[in-house]
Amino acid sequence: MKQNITFSIFLFMCSIAFFSCSRRKPAQTPAAVQKQPHILIGFSIDTFIIERWQRDVDIFIDTAENLGAEVIVQTSGNSVAVQNSQIKYLLDKGVDVLVIVPKEASTLTETLRLAHQRNIPVISYDRLIKDSDISLYITIDSQKVGEFMAQKLADLRPRGKYLCMYGPREDNNMLMATTGVNRVLAKYPDIKIIKEYYVDNWNFDLAYQKMNEFLDTGLRPDAVICGNDAVAESVIRSLGENGLEGVLVSGQDADIAACQRIVTGKQTMTVYKPITVLAKKAAKYACAFAGNRNFVPEGGDDETLTTMNNGYRDVPTILLKPVSVTKKNIDTVIIASGFHTHDEVYEPD
Repeated sequence: MKQNITFSIFLFMCSIAFFSCSRRKPAQTPAAVQKQPHILIGFSIDTFIIERWQRDVDIFIDTAENLGAEVIVQTSGNSVAVQNSQIKYLLDKGVDVLVIVPKEASTLTETLRLAHQRNIPVISYDRLIKDSDISLYITIDSQKVGEFMAQKLADLRPRGKYLCMYGPREDNNMLMATTGVNRVLAKYPDIKIIKEYYVDNWNFDLAYQKMNEFLDTGLRPDAVICGNDAVAESVIRSLGENGLEGVLVSGQDADIAACQRIVTGKQTMTVYKPITVLAKKAAKYACAFAGNRNFVPEGGDDETLTTMNNGYRDVPTILLKPVSVTKKNIDTVIIASGFHTHDEVYEPD
C-alpha cells in the first residue's frame, strides 16, 4: 500500500509540471490549414496520471506537427483553478485554437468567454465542456462503453449482486457510461445493483479503500463494473486479498496492465477506445478550425457526426466507436492494431 501511495505521489508531481512541444515539420496540410503561415495550438489537460492521456497527447502532437502546427501542452495536476489559469496563459500566448480535456465539465465558463471574445475556437476533447460556447466535441461513444461493460458481465452472469465502482461524478463521460450500464442491466430482472460508488479524481487508492470497506460489511458481489482499468486494478487487488475468486470485473481504456489481467483471467473484459484515431482526428480538426473559424465538420466513415447539448447550445459532436475486448478477441483488437504488442500483453517483464 505504501508503494502504491508513493507511486501515486510521484505521478502527481510529474503531472503538475508544464509540458510543451514546439518542433516544426514540413507542412502536409489540407486547404483549410494552408491559409495559415503558422498555427499555434493550445492543449489543456487535467492530468497525466491516467495511463492513456500521455499516449493521446503524443499522437496529437505528432499529427499536428505533420500538418505544420506547433503545440503547447499544459497539464493542471487535477486542479480546476490551475486549469483556468493555464488556459488564460495559452490565450495570452496567442494560440489559434484551444483543445481542452476539462477537469470538471462546468468550471471553464468564464475563462472560455475570453476565448470567445477573441474569436478563438475551442475543441472539447473526450470530455464534454458544459455551459460554454465551444466549436466541437470529439470523443468516444461513452454510452456505448457503459453498455459494453455491463453487457459482457450480464452475458456471463445474468443474475446476482452487482457492484459499480465508477469514476468521478463531474466527468460527463462517466455519467454517460452509467446511463449505458443502467440501460443494459434494466433488461435483467435477476441482476441487482447492491452498491454504487463514485471515485473522486479516478483515485485508485480510494477505489481500493472503498472496495475494502464494502467487503468489510460481509456482502460479496458476483460482478463489479469499474469506471476504468485503473479502478478495476484496485478492485481486483482488494478481492484477491480477501480471498474472493470468480468475481467478474469489467473496465475500460485497454491499459496494458488490464490486457495482461485479461489474458490471465483476473479481469473479465475492458473496452478499447480508438485513442490513436481520436487524437489524430482532433489534431486535424484543430488545424482546420485554426485556418477557418467557420469550419463545419462533415464526419466520416469511422465516425458519427451528431450534436450534443452542453447547456449553452447544441454542439457539433464527433463520436468514435469503442470495441468490447475479452480474452477471445484481444489478439485481433489490441495486438493486431498495434495498440499493445504481443510481448507486452503475454510476456511482461
